[in-house]
Amino acid sequence: MDIHLISSDALVSHASRCLDCGIPLCHAVACPLHNLIPDLCDSVRKNQWRKACDLLHSTNNFPEITGRVCFAPCEVSCPQHAGGEGIPIRQIECQIAECGFANAWIRPTRMNIKSGKRVVVVGSGPSGLAAAQQLVRSGHEVIVFEKDEHVGGFLRYGIPDFRLSHAVLDRRLNQLREEGVIFVTGIVVGEDISRRYLCRMCDAICVAVDNGCPKDLSVPGRRFENVLLGTEYLRQANMISIGERVNPRQLVSARGKIVAVIGGGTTGHDCVAVARRDGAARIYHFEIRPRQQVALPRCADRAGIVGNYEDDCIRRWCVHTKRLSGYDGKVDELHGVEVEWLDKEDGPAMHEILGSDFSLTVDLVVLAIGFEHVSQNGVVERLGFGFDPDGSLIVNPGRTGAPIGLFATGDGVMGASFVGQAIASGRRVAAQIDQYLVARGGRS
Repeated sequence: MDIHLISSDALVSHASRCLDCGIPLCHAVACPLHNLIPDLCDSVRKNQWRKACDLLHSTNNFPEITGRVCFAPCEVSCPQHAGGEGIPIRQIECQIAECGFANAWIRPTRMNIKSGKRVVVVGSGPSGLAAAQQLVRSGHEVIVFEKDEHVGGFLRYGIPDFRLSHAVLDRRLNQLREEGVIFVTGIVVGEDISRRYLCRMCDAICVAVDNGCPKDLSVPGRRFENVLLGTEYLRQANMISIGERVNPRQLVSARGKIVAVIGGGTTGHDCVAVARRDGAARIYHFEIRPRQQVALPRCADRAGIVGNYEDDCIRRWCVHTKRLSGYDGKVDELHGVEVEWLDKEDGPAMHEILGSDFSLTVDLVVLAIGFEHVSQNGVVERLGFGFDPDGSLIVNPGRTGAPIGLFATGDGVMGASFVGQAIASGRRVAAQIDQYLVARGGRS
């Protein structure tokens, strides 16, 4: 099991404290899925676990996943959080789901009445999977196309398996298959299968893009072969863990090496954890922002990312990487400078601190500095989507000129988001697609 389960008595104690709250901002404001947190805690307190499981699944398709990897804004909003004794809401929800699986309460839901309509979902990340499940439960035929060898998208390839076990993901995917969702892997929509053919084979298309392009670091030396994006590093680690073939020429190992991870968000922390498990000799972790502006991802402690962090990782804030140097196509030195952030009329401005320049020997540099908007090249362009000025997909089907309903969900619509937001987005777009199909005679 990839999480630490606590006793039922401890959960009941936490749930009872939750019910003392008079302002439940956790579900009303903070949770993008609007999980019924006070009601869940009341059911747990009364030992009504079956009821709690049903309530939880009424708003959240994959609570065992969000219970492991969600940022948990609900916990931050808990009034008791300020006193350091906040309610471990993710833990409660995750154990409710695990209890449901253990007692066979979570079973496939099959629709006897079929709409006669077919929906294609492009992408099998959290938003695509949520949309697919909601749609198949509305009686529509659903086909999910995934470009990778295995289903799961970001859940499979972007989160280390020690934080989200692939067995946990596969357990839920099996439920979706039994409910009727058809998964087709190794297909690049727009290349292996054309937009024209898709429009002829289905009644609606939903593009569910996991995330945009990773932000890159524009500094001299970026193109050295041992400088790579954090998403690439995590993807490779996951491919190895599930037995997928990795090109030996592209194989990257941190074993015995000095590793520098640039970026203090969740991806950066995951890269540090993977490098540690890979046997790195030393790890540096740099973040350009001040420490008080960078909260440690709340899912980190659950995966052991925090444990002994300062003992084997040198972590520094307000560090700007200026350039990378090396020879024979490989980086061997990182050059940086400390910075300070000064308040200006138009917001904080970064200034280098004179005399704070430094250099250090490195064998591997991993860039984990966030994500851009969805690329305008590729599947979304080939399917006929437009883009707003801010780079987000235009999701109004009527504006694309497509002969069928064309919808989008996930990070392509919202920008970079966390799993709870992605699932909520998938549920919303599924409702829109269902409404669109019903209006076109999809169901009486």
